[in-house]
Amino acid sequence: MSKPIKVALAGAGAFGIKHLDAIKLIDGVEVVSLVSRELDKTRETAAKYGIGHVTTDLADSLALKEVDAVILCTPTQMHAAQAIACMNAGKHVQVEIPLADSLADAEAVLALQQKTGLVAMCGHTRRFNPSHQWVHKKIKAGEFNIQQMDVQTYFFRRSNMNALGQARSWTDHLLWHHAAHTVDLFAYQTGGTIVAANALQGPIHPTLGIAMDMSIQLKSSTGAICTLSLSFNNDGPLGTFFRYIGDSGTYIARYDDLIDAKDNKIDVSKVDVSMNGIELQDREFFTAIREGREPNGSVAQVLPCYRTLHALEQQLVKSA
Repeated sequence: MSKPIKVALAGAGAFGIKHLDAIKLIDGVEVVSLVSRELDKTRETAAKYGIGHVTTDLADSLALKEVDAVILCTPTQMHAAQAIACMNAGKHVQVEIPLADSLADAEAVLALQQKTGLVAMCGHTRRFNPSHQWVHKKIKAGEFNIQQMDVQTYFFRRSNMNALGQARSWTDHLLWHHAAHTVDLFAYQTGGTIVAANALQGPIHPTLGIAMDMSIQLKSSTGAICTLSLSFNNDGPLGTFFRYIGDSGTYIARYDDLIDAKDNKIDVSKVDVSMNGIELQDREFFTAIREGREPNGSVAQVLPCYRTLHALEQQLVKSA
């Protein structure tokens, strides 16, 4: 076996833990450095996962010669600058979704990736969930064509809390984070480009300063349409539900699970080597590094999503 890929992981919150659990299942990969803002908690997590180096400063991890790659699970507002810092240090980088919270920052990350030739990938996990992979394979085989996607992304987050119910140091965003999943997936699954996009948002939260409800319409160059409803006000059920309405069936995906229109469960366990979308995402990142190729979900591939988000933001600013 080739030498292990040594990884630094920044951000030991809810999603950082998901990546640490996933990497434990992947041969030939070792997390050697953990970065997070609270040193004592970070040390506890590092001890649990057998990680030798702990710091509160990403620069300390980037200075380690043995680090080959970095996974960023940090606050959205830090993603672009940190991705650039990683590549400037000669490290491959996977940025958790979203790549950035502005188009200019996303384009800056891509420009540096193209200059360095390093692997730079964004965590658009829906490309890797077995449920969505199953649909994608059916489309590629010519057995299913999307007519419409109807998507609901619902959470109950009237304060800064993460997926584990813990306090966050930053504010999440429906457009630049949660909508990014669907905007990218819609283009990826239809195989087209987004030719029309419209958005409406509800009232701005007086404390958080963000819209807590949003509605987005998309149209693909293939003719397919998408309706996306997002809310931080929804008191359950929580999560994201994707309804694929096509020319030969209807399928409903929720993360790694898939059912048909009659509520029959579809077995997606043989679609890939795991049923864990995060693990599959990480496997793609490390395989691309070993093979010296562009990964599925590369910064270049997902950039059109951020162009669409930018256009939607401009609409919302004008209508405010």
